Amino acid sequence: MPPTQAESVIKNIIREIGQECAAHGEIVSETLVAFMVKAVVLDPSNGFNMDRTLMKSDVQKLVKLCVARLLDNKNPSLDTIKMQVYFDMNYTSREEFLEEHHRVLESRLGSVSREITDNRACTKEELESLYRKIVSYVLLRSGLGSPTDIKIVREATAALQSVFPQSELGTFLTLSKKDKERQLKELTMIVTGIRLFNRDCGKGGEGIDDLPAILHEAIPATTQHIDSQLQIAQDQVYRYTAILEKVTKNPLMSKELEPYMLKEALYNVRQYEIFLQIILSDIITCAQEVEIMIKQLGAQLEHLKSTIKSRTAVPTSQVFPIFIALASLWTSFQDETVLISVLSSLTSHLEPFLGTHELLFPDKIMQRLLDDVTVKTDVCRIKEHMEDRVCLTDFRKLEWLFPETIANFEKLLIQYRGFCGYTFATTDGLLLPGNPTIGILKYKEKYYTFNTRDAAYSFAENPENYIDLIKGKAKKNAELIQLLELHQQFETLVPYSQVRDVDKHYIKPITKCESSTQTDTHILPPTIVRSYEWNEWELRRKAIKLANLRQKITHSVQTDLSHMRRENCSQVYPSKDASTQSKREGSSRVPRPQIYIAGLRGGRSKTTHGVKVNLTRAVDET
Repeated sequence: MPPTQAESVIKNIIREIGQECAAHGEIVSETLVAFMVKAVVLDPSNGFNMDRTLMKSDVQKLVKLCVARLLDNKNPSLDTIKMQVYFDMNYTSREEFLEEHHRVLESRLGSVSREITDNRACTKEELESLYRKIVSYVLLRSGLGSPTDIKIVREATAALQSVFPQSELGTFLTLSKKDKERQLKELTMIVTGIRLFNRDCGKGGEGIDDLPAILHEAIPATTQHIDSQLQIAQDQVYRYTAILEKVTKNPLMSKELEPYMLKEALYNVRQYEIFLQIILSDIITCAQEVEIMIKQLGAQLEHLKSTIKSRTAVPTSQVFPIFIALASLWTSFQDETVLISVLSSLTSHLEPFLGTHELLFPDKIMQRLLDDVTVKTDVCRIKEHMEDRVCLTDFRKLEWLFPETIANFEKLLIQYRGFCGYTFATTDGLLLPGNPTIGILKYKEKYYTFNTRDAAYSFAENPENYIDLIKGKAKKNAELIQLLELHQQFETLVPYSQVRDVDKHYIKPITKCESSTQTDTHILPPTIVRSYEWNEWELRRKAIKLANLRQKITHSVQTDLSHMRRENCSQVYPSKDASTQSKREGSSRVPRPQIYIAGLRGGRSKTTHGVKVNLTRAVDET
């Protein structure tokens, strides 16, 4: 069957089921119907073959089964599915919620913004009307009071005129549309900061709620309500678990308790507990953010007061950034207020999905079932087996991890949401919390915890067998797919709220890390002589250069950077001819001695006879 034709058939089936339920007085959403269709098809007891095309009789059978399950108001399994669908449709992460909230606010202000940016006012009356629209835009965007309250409008107008007088409208109209929108946002933040500062000084702040004080009271109240609901749900979980443990030890009781659907009730309360913990975690995050913002708000106000003090005029470059920071903080307070309100409303809307417990398990029945039964909490179960740890030498081919040897243990995605897979598979669906201190089994890049060491050893002998048993159990009870996070086995049933956690599947435990130590080689600071030169030829070059410099004369020059800054002048003494007069020179000379020795070259005789000849002239001859 082509994909488009298959989609059309599925839509028709969903529409027909919804109409059948509406005819019986039960209004169901298309999302719930679609989930129920998949749940019925997955259940092997219904006999649907996923590999062949549905015949007309199959469609009629599917519609009949889905309608019957959707109209069964005394079934905890149906309540769990409804709870999961409602939570999936109404819950988003903190980042996504704030992003969507801001997008909705922008869309609501779009028409007002266009009236201002597309305005072509010319006359005085039109300019005044445009200025009033800007004031209304500022109030609507800031959320600090109603634009119909005359006191609030006057205060906002006065604050706007101090930074953007009406005479500036002409310049504003010449800007492009994007620049107009940017300036409107900037003006809103500055006016908001001014009004918040005036409110803190007791000189204004009409219509501004004390959001820090409101959040300071609302967060503890909401947290206390969720804690109380969580405690009630956990007490109920512990009682159901204790009864089911008693049933597993005494098989004769299983027939007696079959009509009560204890396991489906346990899944219902466990799912409620998990949703409450998710909401509580978000509220704790809100409380932490609010605490930080309150400190920042006080610091910004003090900084603004110290900047302004008693001065009548302050440079805008100093105060405008502080006003904008104040407005940004106040916007964050508004976001936290809306988020707390949504989470509180979500909590209250989850409570009706627990209505079947009072009908199926009144106090008399519960007291009878709890006779001779010890009710244990999850913490007590974990403490009982704290010392029972897996021995690594017993497993050569499997990898076991422990919380103290893993750096990112909190970020690991433990399979089955931390419940013991072995107990769930062998007891036909009993949920017991796993104990990570016993050991975390790593099998095919997935991580499993167990409630006892014996359960860990048994599961490790044949993991695939128990994984298949759990998958088969989830086909019969579709609510287990989301409860135990089995979306990898049933990819078509991944809810939107779990899509953001897909990356967790790729988180690997950090069991090893590289570390190094270094000893200081040089304790004292280095004394490097930059002028040192080892090259002999470089030294010769420098020597020649210095010798050459000794014969040069220093000159001063005038540059383009300094010739207009100061006068340069030099003073010299002009050269002049000077002479001295003395007496006539006189001198006397003596004759220069001229003495020669003849016969030094020798002659015919062997002996040399030298003759001294004095040719020096007499003194009187000179």
